[in-house]
Amino acid sequence: MTGHTTARQRLTAELLDALRTDGGVRVVTGEPGCGRTTFLDHAARLFRGGPVRHVRADGVRELDEALRTAGPLLVCVDDADLWDAPSRAALARTAARIRETAVRTTLLLTVANHRPPPPELADLPVLRLGPLAPGDAALLIRERADSAVDPAVREELISAAEGNPALLLALVRRLSPDQLGGRRALPRPPADGEVLADVAGDRLPGDPRGLLLTTAAAARATGEEEADAALVLRAAHAAANAPLPDLLTRGEGRLRFRSALMARAVYATASSEDRRAAHLALAEAATGQEDLLPLLHRAWAVSAPAPTVAASLAAAATDPSSPAPPALRRRALTRAADLTPDEAERARRHLAAAEQALLAGHAADALRLLDRARGRSTPAAVRGGAELLRGAVLLADGPVEDARESFLLAADLLPPPAAARATLGAADAAWSAGDPTACLSALAPTHTPRTLPLAEACVRVPKQPGSCDAPTCRCGRSCGTLPTNPPPDGDPSSDHRDGMRAVLLARFDLAATPLRRVVENGLHGTDPDRLLRSAAAALMLGDVTSARRAGARALAAARTSGSAALEPRALEYLAYAELRAGRHQLARTHAEEGLRAAERAGQRNTAAHHHAVLALAASIEGEADLVAEHAEEALRTARRHGLAQAATLAHWAAARADLGAGRPREAAQRLGPLVRPGARRGHFAVWMLAVPCFVEAAASAGRPQHAAALVEDFALWAACGADPQAPSQLLRCRALLAGPDTADELYLSALDRHDDTVGDFERARTELLYGKWLRRRRRLREARTRLEEARLGFERCGAPLWAQQAAAELRAGGAAPNPAPAASSGAGDLARLTPQQLRIARYVAAGATNREVALSLSVSTRTVDYHLRNVFATLGLRSRVELVRLVEQEEKTGARL
Repeated sequence: MTGHTTARQRLTAELLDALRTDGGVRVVTGEPGCGRTTFLDHAARLFRGGPVRHVRADGVRELDEALRTAGPLLVCVDDADLWDAPSRAALARTAARIRETAVRTTLLLTVANHRPPPPELADLPVLRLGPLAPGDAALLIRERADSAVDPAVREELISAAEGNPALLLALVRRLSPDQLGGRRALPRPPADGEVLADVAGDRLPGDPRGLLLTTAAAARATGEEEADAALVLRAAHAAANAPLPDLLTRGEGRLRFRSALMARAVYATASSEDRRAAHLALAEAATGQEDLLPLLHRAWAVSAPAPTVAASLAAAATDPSSPAPPALRRRALTRAADLTPDEAERARRHLAAAEQALLAGHAADALRLLDRARGRSTPAAVRGGAELLRGAVLLADGPVEDARESFLLAADLLPPPAAARATLGAADAAWSAGDPTACLSALAPTHTPRTLPLAEACVRVPKQPGSCDAPTCRCGRSCGTLPTNPPPDGDPSSDHRDGMRAVLLARFDLAATPLRRVVENGLHGTDPDRLLRSAAAALMLGDVTSARRAGARALAAARTSGSAALEPRALEYLAYAELRAGRHQLARTHAEEGLRAAERAGQRNTAAHHHAVLALAASIEGEADLVAEHAEEALRTARRHGLAQAATLAHWAAARADLGAGRPREAAQRLGPLVRPGARRGHFAVWMLAVPCFVEAAASAGRPQHAAALVEDFALWAACGADPQAPSQLLRCRALLAGPDTADELYLSALDRHDDTVGDFERARTELLYGKWLRRRRRLREARTRLEEARLGFERCGAPLWAQQAAAELRAGGAAPNPAPAASSGAGDLARLTPQQLRIARYVAAGATNREVALSLSVSTRTVDYHLRNVFATLGLRSRVELVRLVEQEEKTGARL
């Protein structure tokens, strides 16, 4: 795969880097077709320390001789599980020698995972090859396909292959150029028994007792990797202690295939009669369990069409009292649709299945089901529901302008209650895109209100180019009217629409009542979607306490109901609320978790917002490489999908990192376009948050005149009450631009206002700037007090680079700063590491690979490798073993990591 470093290649390089220091052994395993041999070949190409030996079963003696030679050596053994037992035993003895002695040899063995591991190799450390990442799978298709591949076809092939490289290539080979190009229909299913049998090869054993097929059928119905062991054994008429075929494994009352590919192959290669018989047996064995499961098996036991079975299954799948998770409901509704002869009813069931797929976090499946919901006789309400759902999918993972158009089309097709949800969705999409005109248009009232002219309503935020021409209109928004009468019947969607519109028109006085109703209504319920609206409304009001409470409850509700699609959104609101409250470390924790959840659910837009939060948190902690990485990840998606809000936050994070590193000129250059009027101004709901950083950067760079007008604009924003940090920040901004006769009082007033809000970082920034101001006026004793307070504040909130600024100012004033608490308490060498280096050191000392650390911290393996090299250099270590010893020693002595 030239020109692109794949995740598999990075994993190989990381493994070699980890093992080459002291030598080591890894058993590389994975299912058939996962690329074990390719992994070894790539390791051989990457190894630069010395010779590479590929050893066969008869070469163990040759290997022992090679180990006696000096210098590094890489030994590759493919399919070690196929060796005879004596050869495997000899290989295991050699591996033990490598692990126990200081020989500089790396030994890589490959073993298939679709059967039990050889006992001789069972104690060796294992590296499991997971599925290909979607991007790497797309690259493999592009390299191996002989003709152009339609994007929709590519996505379906990637989904059908489930990350298995050999299966993906087999699917590509079987398609004609017209099928690859999307001009002819694909075979259904794309991965049928013939293709799966080809990839499985001769690994499929006989199944005289039917345990393999019954287990595969049980997993096929539920979509899970495991099946209830008792249910399968009853259905197969097998004893509870019956021995299992090698392809199966049992644990905690569950049966599962060792290889997902083999499970698919067993099911797909069985005859249709045998598959139906297995499902029927499972349905009869499941009597007495929840209604949906036996119904689902009975549905798989019949051939289409079967309207009565389909109706019963659909009713059970849509029963709100059923405990079935969304993924199981989705499979039941899809099967019900397959058995439904009526086109309109089939479309309804595909739509219902798509809703459950989205809740389960399977956005790509939801889109495919929505495509199947189309038809000539599809009712308008179903078409509208499909567009409403498509808009929701695209809002989380697609161009937000496309999402807005889908929502608007849905609003035209749906009756009033659902149409109101569609218009709110369109407003959300326009908000993400940073388009206030489109946002106001979507929020236009549907009833006839008493109104105020826009010129009377908009006086509180600065005018932007392209706004209305009314002399007193300074909103920078589109012209319109603002309702002043309450919405009818206390409709929550109407409350949110009117409150959001008032915010856009800068009428925070009129926004407070409807938005407060949204907050309270959401907090008094358990509906995750209403709780998310409650969190959004609280953030617009500046009520970060309620926003955090609503976000936390939404997260709990999403997890309780199994709504994987809502979990990353709830974590997004939680992370933003913590940022607004000045708790950046909590924001980081939520964003790291939210990023993993968003990536699992395929929500790239939501992931971009989490990357932006992580960039902002890293800009406080002074970790420039993390700021750059997360900001670039956020911007990559923001540029492709039109996410103005995420882009603004990412640029702000990069500028704040410059400011923390003592580069005010660069920070001012980054922030200027974001905060000053013009076409490049940042997102309308975010740019004001970056103004204090720009004022500080401009003043520190000797260009205070560039910031004067913005301070007055910021004063209007601070007066709105939507940002708890703004009043103290405003006083600090005024102090930065004030003359010597008034700056002193302004700094003191700013510090007094900081007492009204939580968060050490903003207060420490004010203390630092005040201390600088005092030092330059030779008021050294006062300056030292302020600078020492700033340094301690930065240390408390984990901002070491900013603390270094305060320490430098103390030294410039002739005072040595007090020792850091870690140093004074006798902390060891680990106290010299940055916060991120400490986190990585702890993970590595616990035995995590670089890849596992990267997944835990939501960063790239390249970043982990970079930090780990710095850890080794800072601490003077040569290996991971030495790091483990150091961490254990300092933990025993009570050193704080």
